[in-house]
Amino acid sequence: PATAVTGIVKNSRVSAMASRCRLTARFHHVHGTNVRLDASRTRATRVESFANGLCFSQEPLAPGQIFLVEIEEKELGWCGHLRVGLTAHDPQSLEVVPEYSLPDLVNMGDTWVFAITRSHNRVMEDGERARAQGSPWEPFLLIERVRIPRDTLVGRSKPGRYSHILDDLFKMNVLPATARRSRIGVLYAPQPDGTADMHIVINGEDMGPSARRLPTTRPLYAVVDVFASTKSVRVIPVEYGFPSLQTLCRLVIQKHIVHRLAIDGLDLPPPLKSFCKHE
Repeated sequence: PATAVTGIVKNSRVSAMASRCRLTARFHHVHGTNVRLDASRTRATRVESFANGLCFSQEPLAPGQIFLVEIEEKELGWCGHLRVGLTAHDPQSLEVVPEYSLPDLVNMGDTWVFAITRSHNRVMEDGERARAQGSPWEPFLLIERVRIPRDTLVGRSKPGRYSHILDDLFKMNVLPATARRSRIGVLYAPQPDGTADMHIVINGEDMGPSARRLPTTRPLYAVVDVFASTKSVRVIPVEYGFPSLQTLCRLVIQKHIVHRLAIDGLDLPPPLKSFCKHE
């Protein structure tokens, strides 16, 4: 009976988190002067220059709730990429939205922002070894006590004719951090001392605690700075629940193939082949 009650409580928490994520997976109506949002407020595009692209989540995040975006458009000619993080400032209270997240918004205090680069995004303290991330074939990403469905977190490229030859990451089908269709998220994980650690997740991989000892007594909003070479991003809703049988089958198929193009040779219905290749 105790086990059954525990299971019911856990399922209730998962359902509550899923509902919250669906409702809050869009941008705040307060944003930088160069940002244009679509009607659903799920897509943010910087229409001019390289700055004034600051965006916020519509609502403060719950503990363990990830705010996930996918890079939809890039713009050549600028140096720098997307910046993400958390702030305790209610966007509604800002008299003027800062031009930059770094350093302007950070200098206002109670803000923690991480600049995404092409590589080397992992944050480790001196002497700290990389923590086990778990197999990429596992259906969930675990960050301390937070359990997130991995499949939604991973951005994937479209398979090309010679992708398996040209791209060393083709088997995993994982994109570089700043590429188009890459998915980047931010969340905070509560700690025993009452504070929280901020984690950045890039294509299903936890980059480690980018900031520590964040206060949890104030609401924390996600910050997304559509900066420089990042032109447009889209919010991706994350379902906190059990993976579907279709997703589990895809994981098994992917685990036993050399690369995605090998899926074409399998005796599977065309729609399932496309699903397995994330097309």
